Amino acid sequence: MMDLFSEIEEPEREELKRLRKELEEANYKYYVLNMPTLSDREFDEKMHRLQALEAQFPDLFDPKSPTQHVGSDLGKKGFETVRHKYPMLSLANSYSREEIEDWVRKLPPNAEIVCELKFDGLSISLWYEHGVLVKALTRGDGVQGDDVIANIKTIPSIPWRIDRADIPDFFELRGEVLLPWERFEALNKEREEQEEPLFANPRNAASGTLKLQDPKEVARRGLEAYLYYMLGDNLPGTTHYERLETAKEWGFHISDAIKVCKNVDEVMAYIAYWDTERKNLPVATDGIVLKVNNLAQQEELGFTAKTPRWAIAYKFPAEKQLTLLKEITYQVGRTGVVTPVANLEPVQLSGTIVQRATLHNEDFIKSLDIRPGDRVWVEKGGEIIPKIVGRADRNDEMSATPSLNDGMMYSFPDVCPECGTPLVRVEGEAAWRCPNEAGCPPQIKGKIEHFVSRKAMNIDGLGEETIDLFYQKGLLHNIADIYDMKLEDIAAQERLGEKSAQNILAGIEASKQVPWARVLFALGIRMVGETTAKKIARVYNTIDTLQWATVEQLCAIEDVGPQIAENIVAYFNDMRNLEILERLRQAGLQFEGEAAEGPQSDKLAGMSIVISGTFAHHSRDEYKAMIEANGGKNVGSVSKKTSFILAGENMGPEKRKKAEDLGIPLKTEEEFLEMMN
Repeated sequence: MMDLFSEIEEPEREELKRLRKELEEANYKYYVLNMPTLSDREFDEKMHRLQALEAQFPDLFDPKSPTQHVGSDLGKKGFETVRHKYPMLSLANSYSREEIEDWVRKLPPNAEIVCELKFDGLSISLWYEHGVLVKALTRGDGVQGDDVIANIKTIPSIPWRIDRADIPDFFELRGEVLLPWERFEALNKEREEQEEPLFANPRNAASGTLKLQDPKEVARRGLEAYLYYMLGDNLPGTTHYERLETAKEWGFHISDAIKVCKNVDEVMAYIAYWDTERKNLPVATDGIVLKVNNLAQQEELGFTAKTPRWAIAYKFPAEKQLTLLKEITYQVGRTGVVTPVANLEPVQLSGTIVQRATLHNEDFIKSLDIRPGDRVWVEKGGEIIPKIVGRADRNDEMSATPSLNDGMMYSFPDVCPECGTPLVRVEGEAAWRCPNEAGCPPQIKGKIEHFVSRKAMNIDGLGEETIDLFYQKGLLHNIADIYDMKLEDIAAQERLGEKSAQNILAGIEASKQVPWARVLFALGIRMVGETTAKKIARVYNTIDTLQWATVEQLCAIEDVGPQIAENIVAYFNDMRNLEILERLRQAGLQFEGEAAEGPQSDKLAGMSIVISGTFAHHSRDEYKAMIEANGGKNVGSVSKKTSFILAGENMGPEKRKKAEDLGIPLKTEEEFLEMMN
């Protein structure tokens, strides 16, 4: 009989192990990579199932299980890691009145409940000593966080100093850092123009912004913050609500949408009101937070391993609407990718009118089997970018327009909608691409727009409309033509005069001082973004040395994989590109940077090393510098050529599995330091 029960239990034990791995990967992608793969509800359902299985099999208890700790955003960009004075935990989620009622039943009798908006951003902890802001920590892993004070000081609503006699010697304020919708949409528009990946939602954008190394860029993006909890000794007030009112008096940005409720009916009325009204807010919200008001009762209720018992979050369901797909049109980007776009009957979602949504690629359209004339579901929940998630049943006579929907399967165009060139589909990619780089108008103009953009050559006066005008008039056919334009040719164009022409030429002349790394980014080599260009330019400090680099040599550079390397080699094998580069060289562009310093020792000579995880003694950037100083190479991905992995805490699960599969050794931080003496 025992054998029979063992056979029955075995699949559930395997499910337990699988769920731990899935949730660990989901945490890593959400907190570290800012690339969520599961919705909040999907994550919570898996977490609840894992908790049930762990209760069923106590012999499989693991203190490192996702049920025992919060996700972590530590180890990014080399910020100083600091231990929290008070653990910074996550909240348990609820999705229904029944779940809220169940939580309330566990509270002390007649406990007051404070209802607050749940802002969808990045948690922050602000430390004040004698009224001065001294640290600003991210949640990290709940025990320690990254100090991002330089970036936090760019947020106007966060005071650097509080000049009041009644301020305690130390207090901590917690809150949420956000990117307002208006700034989020402007940032994504910039990224779309550069054909960079769009941020999925304001939370991801805020998280990525707060971990940037350049406070000026952080300030430019326009972060905001709402604060919602005060901690410390000898603080005024006996309730959570009183402390928030005190914080507001001290000059902190506290939301006005806070209410003390006496029972579940009042809580549900608050939820119902804000489920509609939140669509008019300038920032993203994804739910309501409920907290016990009395601070003594909070202390009495205490905590679980990862959540307070005195607080819970209610998550709003993703907003979804049914609307008509009128037609599918196609956009051609600067790299030739043809993207299908759904043109919709206008529908209101989350406070904005949605008329268009991306359909990604041919595979996506076929997977949903959608065609013009269908009624489709459009969602704008946690993913603020509108997306189509399904279609209505065509058998419903109200669901489709028969004249547009003749029953034939959707067919992706086989020629470029702009220039008529037959499209190609690269093996392993989902996108169709127009190969006519030199003759397809959107690609030509897109490459010029990218070249002159702020992060590239930064040439003022050459915006999208002006570039289109110069292209139509025959002044611009490629990026090298920019440096051949004459004052009289520019001034003669519509809406432009001599003053505008002088400004444009001044910007063109100034661009000749743009450093080599930015010039490389400006060339628009496919998949070579701003950060990748900097890493390549550090290794190949002239365009001449880069031109002759092989795929294998390029792959040794951190974050440069085979596809990027092949794109670089292909770029320099194209005679048209070489002719343009020669013209740019003659114009005086910077095709040479500072030579990288040679290694200080050869202890790691010939070794390719991957860094993964978080560290106690040095930052990731310091370890990278140490590896290069000792003759080694930093690489971003694990392969057969990897010598070893410098593995810290919270090492990426995908890297760990690949290392195990390939037999790549792991070295701890201590082992590596001993190796380096």
